[in-house]
Amino acid sequence: MSTQDRFEGKAKETAGKATGDEELEDEGKTQHAKGKVKEKVEETKDTAKGAFEAAKDAVSSDDDDQS
Repeated sequence: MSTQDRFEGKAKETAGKATGDEELEDEGKTQHAKGKVKEKVEETKDTAKGAFEAAKDAVSSDDDDQS
């Protein structure tokens, strides 16, 4: 959905600029920014999940080594 927000937002922004509709342009900018934020949140969640899994695996392998 974040990619869709970015593209729809950019389209609204462009349409607003072309027609002189500042409200539509601002709405587009907001929607575009919201899409970018959603993407960054997803990237951060994926990174955190990967780090958690790596730490969990490291702890598990340490436990296996001590047995």
